[in-house]
Amino acid sequence: MTQTIKFYQTGTFTVGNRLLTPEQRSVQASEERTNSINSGHRACQGCGEALGARYAVDAAMRATNGQIIAANATGCLEVFSTPYPETSWQLPWIHSLFGNAAAVGTGIAAALKVKATKAGKQLSDARVIAQGGDGGTTDIGFGCLSGMFERNDDVLYICYDNEAYMNTGVQRSSATPPAARTATTMAVGPHPGAEFGQGKNLPLIAMAHEIPYVATATVADLRDLEAKVEKAMSIRGARYLHILVPCPLGWGAASHDTIRLARLARETGIFAEFEAEHGTVTNVTKIRKRVKVEDYLRPQKRFAHLFSGSGDAVTIAKIQADADRNIRRFKLLDEETTV
Repeated sequence: MTQTIKFYQTGTFTVGNRLLTPEQRSVQASEERTNSINSGHRACQGCGEALGARYAVDAAMRATNGQIIAANATGCLEVFSTPYPETSWQLPWIHSLFGNAAAVGTGIAAALKVKATKAGKQLSDARVIAQGGDGGTTDIGFGCLSGMFERNDDVLYICYDNEAYMNTGVQRSSATPPAARTATTMAVGPHPGAEFGQGKNLPLIAMAHEIPYVATATVADLRDLEAKVEKAMSIRGARYLHILVPCPLGWGAASHDTIRLARLARETGIFAEFEAEHGTVTNVTKIRKRVKVEDYLRPQKRFAHLFSGSGDAVTIAKIQADADRNIRRFKLLDEETTV
């Protein structure tokens, strides 16, 4: 755990902790935050990806004193933030194709290295981030991303995982969870929703490349996310950050439940928050109060078929078993914690 500050509810929904001293405040609570993705974009109400991008890029900007260049894959984040001829980005930002953000980021990093050498410096002050959704990362951009990892290119790749191709109509991706309803995994037949036994766990694949740094985070843990971005920017070489960003539209959830669902994903064990260096897990965020997966699934219409009629206790039990395996794999529970 990196959080050392106690927070108390004070009867307000205001977020920011401005009662804290400046050095204790989160990036988002600081008046000096860069607002790298500014207001005026066209994200849906409650969009987890818009929050994730703002949190991550603002943290990267502070960690590098504003010396960031971003490559952005096609997808929701690109579409809602840059409707031609407008943009919400306030940093050097390049729109890549759907599948080559990692390669474009690599090219930018290589150009910066050449410029630094010509200037008589060993390393460039400017740093590179490449970013995309789960479709552009786990599927279409997988080859370019693996190449970036294998070469250990000096790029931080950020995946904003909303678990489907939301921009094109909520189709299944390899990050879509089992039993979830999408436009291509309909809630029909004997096994409705996405199949079990399919998909990819990209953080584990990134770890298998033994790159310097891999981390997972959610938009529910702002300080944890910011700390991981800051650590990533202190490291040279290939780095990967996987952020869970609930999508109210694609998940069929209330827009005000985005943070709640991200927190429940962690507290059920469905999504593990951890850090790894050179292929070895170095830190995990423990579950504070364990809850059953049903509490996470029920608020989402993409899982409504599991609760209609007499319900589907067998499928829910299989999802619970997957969460339990995650808990064991990453040791997410303290010994004294019980269900």
